[in-house]
Amino acid sequence: MSRGETQLFTPAELKIYSLISRREGIKAREIARELGLEKSEISRWMVSSALMRELCYQDREYNWHALVRQKPPYEGLYEFSGWYGTVPEFMAEDESTWLNELEQGCRRIGRNLNDTRGLIHSFRDCRETMRHLFADIREMSVLDTSGWEIVFELRLNLRRMIRIYADVLVITPDRVFPLEFKMKNTVDPAEVLQAAKYVPYLEILFGSEKDIFPALVLTGASELFTEAPIGRTDCVLPVCSGDMLFNVFNEAIGFLA
Repeated sequence: MSRGETQLFTPAELKIYSLISRREGIKAREIARELGLEKSEISRWMVSSALMRELCYQDREYNWHALVRQKPPYEGLYEFSGWYGTVPEFMAEDESTWLNELEQGCRRIGRNLNDTRGLIHSFRDCRETMRHLFADIREMSVLDTSGWEIVFELRLNLRRMIRIYADVLVITPDRVFPLEFKMKNTVDPAEVLQAAKYVPYLEILFGSEKDIFPALVLTGASELFTEAPIGRTDCVLPVCSGDMLFNVFNEAIGFLA
């Protein structure tokens, strides 16, 4: 697993969101008391972080609530996703139904579909690759993926008016795999950075109980499984072709004998 070049969220911010997401409503002074912080610190973080502003709200009683809960099923995650469901649900849908639902979901979350031809082609490419992945896992092992969840086009706010969309997330009981897809066969350092940049945001969404394992998937390549440096750090990121994607999951889970 790798982290980004900089830590975008402090440990305190991670703890604040985790505490809010596991309660049915909590006041800033209660957050401060439980975390041993000043109330002014809590208030500052709640208004200064674009992601925290998007993911939290205050009711009329001044209680804070989280829009996405840090426990399965991840209540609220659907509202930020083009498509969200279990792996069995994904595998059971035919392409036209799934694609129609994804397009509707993208419009719902504000995803620009102006480049319809290119996007639809990439959506189908992602779908085909993910279906092959789960078929490979089923054929190669006894690993049960029926409780896994999958997200396509997860919307995240970098800062005001700037959004990014993670291509695919696979959520297992104790891990999250954000997968960045490119329809090419060569490794671009900028795209390696792109694949790694989702990690801090996913740490906010899913909390410290889940490890995040990002990867770059080059669907124009074949029989590729390697690692690439992340910017100027000494961290590396898995890079694979679609037909070798199962290796990313095996490295983390170890389901192959």
